[in-house]
Amino acid sequence: MIAKLNNKLFVIFFAPFLLGAITILGFAPYNLTFINFFTFSILLFLISKVKKSTQSKYRNKKSNRYFFYLGCSFGFGFFLLGNYWIAISLTHDEMFKGLIPFALILIPLFLSLFFGLAILLVGTFVEKDISFILFFSLVFSIFEFLRGNLFTGFPWNLISYTWSWSTEIVQILSLIGAYSLSLISITFFCIPFLFFKKEFVLKNIFFVLFCLIIFIGNYSYGKFKLNNSNYKFDKEINVKIISPNFSLKDYNNQSEEFQIKRLIKISDPKKDKKTLFIWPEGIFYQSYLEDIKKYRNLFKDKFSENHLIILGINNFTSINNIDDQKYFNSLAVLNYKLEILSLYNKINLVPFGEFLPFEKTLSKFGLKKITPGYSSFSSGDERMMINLGSQFNEKLILPLICYEIIYPAKIKKANQLPDLVVNISEDAWFGQSIGPQQHFTKAIYRSIEEGVFIARSANKGISAFINPNGKVLKSLNTGESGNIELNFPYFNQPTLFSNHGNKIFFLIILLYIFLTLIFKKLKI
Repeated sequence: MIAKLNNKLFVIFFAPFLLGAITILGFAPYNLTFINFFTFSILLFLISKVKKSTQSKYRNKKSNRYFFYLGCSFGFGFFLLGNYWIAISLTHDEMFKGLIPFALILIPLFLSLFFGLAILLVGTFVEKDISFILFFSLVFSIFEFLRGNLFTGFPWNLISYTWSWSTEIVQILSLIGAYSLSLISITFFCIPFLFFKKEFVLKNIFFVLFCLIIFIGNYSYGKFKLNNSNYKFDKEINVKIISPNFSLKDYNNQSEEFQIKRLIKISDPKKDKKTLFIWPEGIFYQSYLEDIKKYRNLFKDKFSENHLIILGINNFTSINNIDDQKYFNSLAVLNYKLEILSLYNKINLVPFGEFLPFEKTLSKFGLKKITPGYSSFSSGDERMMINLGSQFNEKLILPLICYEIIYPAKIKKANQLPDLVVNISEDAWFGQSIGPQQHFTKAIYRSIEEGVFIARSANKGISAFINPNGKVLKSLNTGESGNIELNFPYFNQPTLFSNHGNKIFFLIILLYIFLTLIFKKLKI
């Protein structure tokens, strides 16, 4: 083992890659959170090993680029094993199968740059003391924030998601949000690194006890919050989530009309029961919004004036002529006559999935977005709440389509107080991978952060009712077909995080900077 630690390729490339890959076991569906105490502490050990060796072993003069390589290697392992499911979406169309190796390599490689830059910044300061652990946690979490916001942002598998198995631990999200929990979690996971030295240091024991007190206090707060929450429901109105479990092959082998009939059967509407039906994204794959009135008789026969239907469908608008058409991935609220009552156009589009970056250039090489159709979707203007009208007691819903649910502090404004957040998704693109389970945890975190009920309808994903504490009230798992029903909830109350968003994260950053400087000055 000592010989391997003196091997540059092992220390800088292979070992951190392996650590990054193992770290994914801390996330859903595995939820082995304890793994992080091992991987992050060993990562810091490798950084310290590089610091000691760059000058005398690897080359004749000091070189910081090895820290960057090490960080990228860790990130590449992390994102390769954590996001391999993205490449599965390319297997459904012969046109894209040749791009699978690029998706598997280039996307993790790009995302790994954030980890590489973080470790480049902290590498030369590595010491087995508390001030460095605070500094490392601070820098690493800042780059997590940058990853979640730059270039459309991809805040997938933030370190805080490793606690998704415990509703008690994650109640703190309602106060500080996912980025702040990541910052604190990284600090906890780095604690074993303090003991990677021969001498016994009493201050490190005190720090461990302090962190343990914080952990117990947070768990107790979560337990108290869960036990003392009381939510109200409107017993006159029902919400029914439909999960059809259609495969993408079904869309190719069956007619759209056949699929809609199956959906209506699964919905099982009762004409005298006031109900909001929520269908998943992508069900209308042959028709645009303007075309669906051809199915009016199907709906009028089974549904009634007591029903509203929410569904996902493509939509387009013409500005001046056909060349100026804009295409949207939309969520529509319809009555039983298929009259459009409200419409929301998706704002946060998936790069390559829903729009092709640099489309004018890349389209010349025959490339297009992954979803059906050649033209990229356009982004909607604003996410407004939808009032369901007097017949539904003026209930307010907030629409989210697919992965819009993954963005902390970006799903609603502070003054938006919806009774229900409706999230529709099409998870069949990702097969039987870890993608749908990880996608679902993001919905749980958003419900706690914002203090909202979420109704999630995901074809081939996890469909569920989630309360503002992140508790799953009813659900249908991946591979299940059916419906689940609940009385319409009332909005409870805004959380501290929903009022202030990521400003809280910036305040905690300032606290960490202050503590790092103080501890450094005191040589702690």
